[in-house]
Amino acid sequence: MTGDLEFLHVTPANDPAATVRIRQLLAQCQLDLDCDIDIFVSAEVRGQMVACAGLSGNIIKCVAICPQLRGESLSLRLVSEVVQLAAERGHFHLFLYAKPENVPFFQGCGFYPLVAVPDTMVLMENSPVAMRRYCDTLAAAHRVDGERVGCIVMNANPFTLGHRYLAEQAAQHCDWLHVFVVREDLSLFPYADRYRLVAQGLEGIPRLTLHHGSSYMISRATFPGYFLKDKGIIDSCHTAVDLLLFREYIAPALGITHRFVGTEPFCAVTEKYNRDMAYWLQQAPSAAPAVHVSEIARKTLSGTPISASEVRRLLCQRDFGQIEHLVPDSTLALLQAKYVNNAEACAQACG
Repeated sequence: MTGDLEFLHVTPANDPAATVRIRQLLAQCQLDLDCDIDIFVSAEVRGQMVACAGLSGNIIKCVAICPQLRGESLSLRLVSEVVQLAAERGHFHLFLYAKPENVPFFQGCGFYPLVAVPDTMVLMENSPVAMRRYCDTLAAAHRVDGERVGCIVMNANPFTLGHRYLAEQAAQHCDWLHVFVVREDLSLFPYADRYRLVAQGLEGIPRLTLHHGSSYMISRATFPGYFLKDKGIIDSCHTAVDLLLFREYIAPALGITHRFVGTEPFCAVTEKYNRDMAYWLQQAPSAAPAVHVSEIARKTLSGTPISASEVRRLLCQRDFGQIEHLVPDSTLALLQAKYVNNAEACAQACG
């Protein structure tokens, strides 16, 4: 039957008919269509869709093969085609989501398990050493041993006085504090700006190391729902993947014993992430030591918690008079430089 096989590249957003057929195939395989996929590789036999694999940046997901064709060479060819497509799009370090029962097959395709959500999903990558090298680099350059070593992971979109307060409070309760900035460029403010604002905003806080983020921490690979939160999409499995990666790899590399977060009264995704953090870092069965989660009440202004989302709302209104009470001088200077006289940028911020 595979002699009549034809592979197609399909962009779901531009081909509603193909999307319907992909959904039907995924449903046959007890899978749902993820909304963040950029492009699909699909296979047809005599006009019938029999296999598909989605690509979201450097993440392979929604891999499905018609039950009647499993066990044939189609599976290997499908993965080879989507890996080739990723390379054509400039992605060589790849992640892949798989059901636990499919892990042996994907291992045969050159992927290696990173972390597993029991009985649900496994995150794999196409390197047996990339994660170990990343952690070895962290440990060699930045590990500082202590009884209480803390960590904060922040997106800082943009950096506010609330972020500064969280870091100050955490640093007071730690022998050393590590701060990571989410690296994905899927927020209003580009990563280069966010990292610079965090670096400037944290100046003067002692016993602190600022880190660039990575694909292993709140990224499209580990927690895509974070970047879709304005659409109200929350995926518990991806939350678990992200947090287990932190607990089993990053925390041991740096000797991290505590993870600090601010209370979240506004965003449902972040609030759920905080709750999930308490389970996956402290309570879930794991060979790695537990990481204590410490939630710190947000800094307030006139009784209202300071938030980056409020800064973005005020930015849409060009209300810099109110913004200056919520952000440090470095953040205010960037906002004024980029948005005061730039109607197009303001319109994008409000879009």
